[in-house]
Amino acid sequence: MTSGYSAPFAPGGSSPIDTATLERLLAVALAKGGDYADLFFEYRATGSWSFEDQILKAAGRGVTMGLGVRVRIGDAVGYAYTEDLDIAAMTHAAETAAAIARAGGGKAPAALAALSQPAGRYAKEASFLREPGEHKRALLERADATARAADSRITRVQVTLAEDVREILLATSDGQLAHDTQPMIRFGVYAIAEEAGKRQAGSSGGGGRFDLAYLQADATTPEAHAREAVRQAIAMLDAREAPAGEMDVVLAPGDSGILLHEAVGHGLEADFNRKGTSNYSNRVGERVASELCTVVDDATLGGSRGSIHVDDEGNAPTSTVLIEKGVLRGYMQDRQSAEHFKVQSTGNGRRESFRAHPMPRMTNTLLLAGEHDPEEILRSVKRGVYARKFGGGQVDISNGDFVFSLTEGYLIEDGKITAPLKGVNLIGNGPDAMRKVVMLGNDLELSDGIWTCGKEGQSVPVGVGCPTLKIAGITVGGTDTGKR
Repeated sequence: MTSGYSAPFAPGGSSPIDTATLERLLAVALAKGGDYADLFFEYRATGSWSFEDQILKAAGRGVTMGLGVRVRIGDAVGYAYTEDLDIAAMTHAAETAAAIARAGGGKAPAALAALSQPAGRYAKEASFLREPGEHKRALLERADATARAADSRITRVQVTLAEDVREILLATSDGQLAHDTQPMIRFGVYAIAEEAGKRQAGSSGGGGRFDLAYLQADATTPEAHAREAVRQAIAMLDAREAPAGEMDVVLAPGDSGILLHEAVGHGLEADFNRKGTSNYSNRVGERVASELCTVVDDATLGGSRGSIHVDDEGNAPTSTVLIEKGVLRGYMQDRQSAEHFKVQSTGNGRRESFRAHPMPRMTNTLLLAGEHDPEEILRSVKRGVYARKFGGGQVDISNGDFVFSLTEGYLIEDGKITAPLKGVNLIGNGPDAMRKVVMLGNDLELSDGIWTCGKEGQSVPVGVGCPTLKIAGITVGGTDTGKR
C-alpha cells in the first residue's frame, strides 16, 4: 500500500489555489464589513496498521481535503467550510462566513506576503507514506515476536502503527501567507500478562514528526518498545493495593509532564483567561508556583509531537515563558485573545482540521530542569509514591482540581523504590501542587510522542516534558489505609 500524496498546496506546484484566488476569496469574506478574515486550506493523508493475534487485523488509508473560512467582527465569529475546492464552492463558503457581518462596505484585504519559516524542526517530507506495506507489516511482526518471546506469561500482544501527513495553506486579510507540511508517526505495543488468576497490561509507544528512521534508534526500535511493554505488564503482576492518604509524591521525568499539561497548562490558555474562567485570570505578575518552577510552551523543539513551523492562523510560534521561577508571566495566545490583551500572538492558534475554528492550544509544554540529582530526590522521601506512567485524568479548568490515575506506580520506602502499586489515583489541585514542588531534578526529559489533547471537541497532537520532581503532599486515593 503506497500513498498518492503530492503536496497539492505547495508553493510553485500545480495547485489551482494561486495568490489571485486567495485574494479574491478574502475580498468576498470581508465584503459585508468584517474586521478580519482568513482562509485555511488543509490536505491530510493518513494510514493505520494493527497487528493482533499474530495476524494483520486492519490496514487503512484515508484522505481529506477542504477549506475553512473565518470572518471576525469584534468578538463575533462567522465560520464556514467546504470539502469542494471548486471556485464556486469556495466563494459560497466565504459568503456564508461573511454573513456574521451585515454593515457592508468591507475593507479590502492587504496584499499577501509569504511568511519566512525556520528550517530543521522536522522534515517536510512524508517519506514513510511511500514505504511498501510489506515493510510496515515486518515492523509490526518484529515487535509482536519480541513481546511473545520475552516471557511465557504474555498472553496477548497488539502492535499499531499510525502515519499522518498534514499540509496546510493559510492566507489572512492582513497579508500573511503561510504554508507547511507536517508529518507524524506513532508506533505502539500493548501487552497483557497473566499469572495465577492475575491479569495486568503494559504498553509502550512513541513517535513524533519523524520518518520511519525513528524505529531504527536503539531506544525506539520495535523490539525496544515490545520489551518495555512486557516489563511493565510483568512488573504490575506483583502490584499491591495503593496506600491512601496525603503523602509525598515523586514524579518520573518525561510522561509525568501530562499532569502539568492538564492541571496547569489548560488554565494558561488565553481564551479561558479572556473569559475570566481560569484560576489564573488577572494574575500576571503574581507568584502562582514554587520558585523552583519555570514553565514554557515551546513549539520549536525538533521532531516533537507538538512542534510546528506555523500555527493554524498563519503565525510563527515561539517558545513562550508562562511561569518564571514561580511567577506568572503570560498566557498562550491566539489572534483573538492577543487582540483582547493587547499583546502579540504567541503562535498558539490551533485547530483539529479545516472543519473547526482555531483557539489557543498548547504545543510542547515543559517544566524546565532544576538542580537536584534524581537519586537525591528519592532519598529524601521516607514513605511516598513514585509515579512513573500516567493514564487518564479529569481537571476542572476553573479551579485546577484534578484526579489522575497511574498505569505504573511504586511505593517509596526509606528513600528507595520498592513494591509496585495498583489502583493509584492522585487527587489534588494544579496550582496548589505547583506551589508544593520542593525538589526539582536536573534530568529534564521530553515524553516520547504519545499525547493527544482534547478541548471543546477538538483534538490536536501535543508534547509534554518534565524532570524528576518531588511534590510535598498530594492525596493518594488508594484502598490500603494501613489498618488491619
